[in-house]
Amino acid sequence: MEIRTLRYFLAVAREENMTRAAEQLHVTQPTLSKQIQSLEEELGKKLFVRRSFSIALTDEGRLLKKRAEDLVGMADKIAGEFAALDDVTGGDIYFGLAESWQIRFLAREIRAFKMSYPDLRYHITSGDTEQVTEKLDKGLLDFAVLVEDPDPARYNFLPFPEADVWGLVMPAGDELAEKEGVCIEDLVGLPLFCSEQGWDIDIPRWCNDRMEELHLEGSFRLSYNASLFVKEGLGYLLTFDHLINTSPESGLAFRPLWPRLEAKLYLVWKKRQAFTPIAERFLARMREKLG
Repeated sequence: MEIRTLRYFLAVAREENMTRAAEQLHVTQPTLSKQIQSLEEELGKKLFVRRSFSIALTDEGRLLKKRAEDLVGMADKIAGEFAALDDVTGGDIYFGLAESWQIRFLAREIRAFKMSYPDLRYHITSGDTEQVTEKLDKGLLDFAVLVEDPDPARYNFLPFPEADVWGLVMPAGDELAEKEGVCIEDLVGLPLFCSEQGWDIDIPRWCNDRMEELHLEGSFRLSYNASLFVKEGLGYLLTFDHLINTSPESGLAFRPLWPRLEAKLYLVWKKRQAFTPIAERFLARMREKLG
């Protein structure tokens, strides 16, 4: 199984059309069809279901798509790393980021770093801890930013300078918006939105043995999407301060949880990680700023 064949497969999976995929890859349609057929024969599984005007992935095809994306991504990362070994002005750095207002600190450091290394190319993936650590463990990322205490047996890490504050986002006219802080009694009986990670880790350590009194209406990976449901009156959002626009014209309000609940943010990388020169230089800068 060759990387080139996997690239062909991913193009067909993305376009859901053999002709468009062939045009994108600059190969003939018969050549592309033959490559996909050979891949199916090699794996002993049908990867696509042919329809009148399109094709769709089978269950086996969806599994291969996930694996192929990782393999092709790793191949591209390796090629980029070796190409950058002699590049003293730049190279590629891959980040996986949690949602936090403190990401602005990282962005500011990347901007300053790019002034010294103008050919720096940075790649950003967003997600929760499970998503970004999976990519970090596979070697697809150089660094992750986590809103969760990292496992010191697996990762090295640096803490960000401040902490994120948990609170409740609600319609601006809600009676809870008249309070300075929101306590557990205020949340009992309310339809609540929250990230799975926050609901499983942070909120339980805040409300202790009263977690069963709270009702999770729905879980969201992105706070912005959840805030739209709040605007429609479907519930209340537990999230960090500064992630949602709660200015007077937004129609939303944020009130911190009481007692105060905070979450630390960490820059994380694998133990015994082999860095490119540009990633080593960036880490040295972050050690200076955070360490």
